[in-house]
Amino acid sequence: MTYSKITAAIALSAALVSPLAYAEGLPRSQSAEGASVYFISPKDGDTVSSPVHVVFGLAGMGVAPAGLEKENTGHHHLLIDVDQVAFDMPVKLDDQHLHFGNGQTEAMVELAPGEHSLQLLLADHYHIPHKPVVISEKIKITVK
Repeated sequence: MTYSKITAAIALSAALVSPLAYAEGLPRSQSAEGASVYFISPKDGDTVSSPVHVVFGLAGMGVAPAGLEKENTGHHHLLIDVDQVAFDMPVKLDDQHLHFGNGQTEAMVELAPGEHSLQLLLADHYHIPHKPVVISEKIKITVK
């Protein structure tokens, strides 16, 4: 089974926790007070080549793989050219919502030439954003 299929299976199992989960909203893990996620690299306004080396920063919480429930931890999601996110549902799994469910803190990301927005979102063991949400400022980069 590929990484993306495993990630999709975890997200689906989260959605099936309770038949009433969708009606009442899925349970959300609490984030640590003052927790933040940010980009170490690239920086806002950078011009880069593809693949882009993206390094994630996290303060006030720890990183744990998807599927492992541990207080004050989560795993990274990279949002590429995304305008809206449903914070009460598992993060989508597609080319604009990259999951790093193995606990990765950096990645090489293929991006087409042009301007792109990037944002980091921390989510819990079920890929559901924490409450309150731990999300970075959106940065813009240009891929040459």
